[in-house]
Amino acid sequence: MNLLRLLILTIATLLLSACASKPSTDYDTQYDFGSLKHFTLQRPTDIGDPLSTERIDNAIVENLTQRGYQQSPDQTQFMVTYGFKVVDKPKRSGVSIGLGTGSWGSSGGVGVSTSVGVPLGKDNTKMQIIQIDIVDSASNKLIWRGSDKFDYDDGGEKKAKETRETISKILNQFPPKTE
Repeated sequence: MNLLRLLILTIATLLLSACASKPSTDYDTQYDFGSLKHFTLQRPTDIGDPLSTERIDNAIVENLTQRGYQQSPDQTQFMVTYGFKVVDKPKRSGVSIGLGTGSWGSSGGVGVSTSVGVPLGKDNTKMQIIQIDIVDSASNKLIWRGSDKFDYDDGGEKKAKETRETISKILNQFPPKTE
């Protein structure tokens, strides 16, 4: 009985972790990322959402400086640029599958059930997609790119927190780990 509960818990954990977003990255495999120390942040030219722009600026600078990089326009070795967009996305339908066990007297049983949630409120949520580019200052070539996304319903502190966490997830992939 305990083994079955452990199995169910393990499957549920795997399913939940599979739903988490993982940043996608690409980079120049010939570039020496170990020499990079100084960066400059370049804001997008078309700022349609100044609150998101400010949050992304702050999160990028905070993340890179905490990891030992220095923001230095005079000695810059790499430029950090980014773009973001917000798209409407239908909310999930709320379909779920359940698996359970039980016993009654000397008999046992396993049950499977499904349910469909009826969405209340808005039918759509918003998804913010953030892409960060690292460009070599000397050659002006793209050397690294990372992107990720998150869902939100309203702005404010929750969106600010999601922005910081998403930037952190993206930049934790920089510099790329070579094998």
